[in-house]
Amino acid sequence: MLRFILIIILFILSLVNFFPVPSQSTWYVGIAVPEFPWVFMLVSIALLIWSWYSKKLRTVSLIISVITFVILTSPIVRAYNVGTHLAKDLENSFGVKDTYMKGFHQEKPFSFFQMFTGNGAKDIPFKTYHFAKPSGVDLTLNFTPSAIPGVRPCLIVVHGGSWKQGDNSEIAAANNYFANAGYQVATINYRLAPKFPSPAQQEDLHSAFKWIRQHATELKIDTTNFVLMGRSAGASIVLTMAYTGNESGVKGVAAFYGAINMPWSYKNPDNPLIMDSRKVQRDFLGGTPEEVPEKYYAESPLFHINSKTTPTLLAHGCLDAHVWHIQSEMMKKELDKHHVKNYLLTIPWGTHGFEYNLNGPAGQLSMYSVERFFYSVTQMKR
Repeated sequence: MLRFILIIILFILSLVNFFPVPSQSTWYVGIAVPEFPWVFMLVSIALLIWSWYSKKLRTVSLIISVITFVILTSPIVRAYNVGTHLAKDLENSFGVKDTYMKGFHQEKPFSFFQMFTGNGAKDIPFKTYHFAKPSGVDLTLNFTPSAIPGVRPCLIVVHGGSWKQGDNSEIAAANNYFANAGYQVATINYRLAPKFPSPAQQEDLHSAFKWIRQHATELKIDTTNFVLMGRSAGASIVLTMAYTGNESGVKGVAAFYGAINMPWSYKNPDNPLIMDSRKVQRDFLGGTPEEVPEKYYAESPLFHINSKTTPTLLAHGCLDAHVWHIQSEMMKKELDKHHVKNYLLTIPWGTHGFEYNLNGPAGQLSMYSVERFFYSVTQMKR
């Protein structure tokens, strides 16, 4: 009976590859199962073998185990499918070809073996700097130097956390990855809501820019060559900065599953078992859309797109239960309307935080896309 219970549990877990997670407590399952598929596939094989040599409920156990194994392999199969057209999509969107990529980079959109061998990035130590102290809050950034010597482009990374939590240690492996690829990487902290609502976050990012420019010589940063990257709340922050911040030298922005239309988000809240998204927005923006309409407008990147908007890479999972994928679809449509260079990387099985494991199916597709996008805007000859 224990064997059959384990089979049923694994089958239920496998369903996150096709359905959004139902609650915040199951969110991590939605990341782990599709992004570490080989672990769960091995468990499935073990249960299949156990069932083969058992007599009780043998047939039904074997059938469910086989179905479960097939479902667990689906992110791998679909990653290869996305990868078949990804290189061409990026070339069409940004003009970048695989043959342009030199030095450290991911050669293929997805490789089964990379899930075991890793991406080959060497560990580069970072150093913490204090860049501002607004309202008595000590703000720091972690600086990971480029593996390539000399003056290099700078990547500024902004963490997520519903504008109210989190810090710049988020997915640190990605910071290390891009330092290996030749970027000076600065990952910042910012003041958090509800104590510090909008526009505190934009002010803090401006302060980070100011500090980086002041220390550009010692840090070997090309101040004409910035790129921004953010996840979730961080994605909204970097998009707003790229589109309205008027910081010189910002060449591109990569945004993972960010909210881009605040009034729409308020009218279409999350499943309450996932998050009270309306409260999150009220805390961040200081009230409802009726109370502070100017804040909802200011912090909605969608409303600030024009023909001169910064080139943009969007990445979003179809199964995201925190920020609906349709928001990135709306964003892409508006960017296309104004003929802004852009690409939307859609992960069919992806939930919020799908790139947590850089060597998982979605993680590999993400790094392949972002590194080529950044190359196209910072280093490719025009």
